[in-house]
Parts: sequence; C-alpha cells; structure tokens
Amino acid sequence: MTTQFLKIGLGLGAMIGAVGLAAAAQAGECPAASMKADARASGETMGKGVTDNVLGFVELAKEAPMLQGRKLRIRKLVVQPGGVVPWHEHGDRPALILTLEGSITEYRSNCTAPIEHPTGDVAREQGGVAHWWRNNTKKPAVLLSADIKDDRGEAAAKPDHM
Repeated sequence: MTTQFLKIGLGLGAMIGAVGLAAAAQAGECPAASMKADARASGETMGKGVTDNVLGFVELAKEAPMLQGRKLRIRKLVVQPGGVVPWHEHGDRPALILTLEGSITEYRSNCTAPIEHPTGDVAREQGGVAHWWRNNTKKPAVLLSADIKDDRGEAAAKPDHM
C-alpha cells in the first residue's frame, strides 16, 4: 500500500469517525452569538493557490435511479499559504470537508466571525450555505472533500470550488 493510499484511507476513516462525533464536538462551527442572516453577501471571488484533484467517484444513478446525473465523489484540495477557495454556494451540493493537515479559515454568509478549521476538523456544507475560505497560515492546508455533485446541466453550471 502506498503512502498516498494509506493517508487517504486514514483520512476517510477519520472523516467517518468525525461525522459520528460532529454533533457532540461542534468544532469549526459558527458561535451562536455570531450567527446572523446575510452576515456576508460575498467574499473573495478569485481562487488562488489551490490544487483540486478528484480521487474517485461513484455514479449514483447506478445505485439509486432517482439520483440520475449525480456523483458521490471525493477530492483532495491543497490550499497554499495565502491561498483562496473563492465564494461559492451549496444549494444542491452537500459536502463534508475534513482538514487533514494544517488549518484553514472559512467566511460564511450566515456568520459574522471567521470560522477556523484545524487539523481533524470536519466542516459541514449544506443548503443555504455560501462561503469562501483562506489559508491564513504559513503551511499548506490539505483538505479531503466528499460531496454529491449534480452533473445535470453541467455546461450552464457555475464552478463548484469546494
């Protein structure tokens, strides 16, 4: 087993374990006092210093016909120091993001405070969330993203940065 596959396997195991603990831990969530509708209308719109590699996917229609045009996929993103994942929405693309290495800061549409995601943290992205991310540290942030991507109407769709 190569080191890359071992890291991915450990990352997936950590993600599954973290999802089970997410309700109790609440790390990387907006503090209740900072929750506010329309706290941010936009953010950084240009990505920089980010590599995004699809590691694998499953065509969901083969598993459940009502999910035609959707994929369950997993990606590895590396955000360099000062790097930005630009403003994007999650209206129909839920995701879980595990911080494998480093730390990254999220700026959400419904939170007045920046949200820090340190190593081991899982961010939940779901309907109603618009946000952008920046690596404010001096080390790369390595993220594992699992999401359900809708490929229907792909030509007209916006980029799905994370």
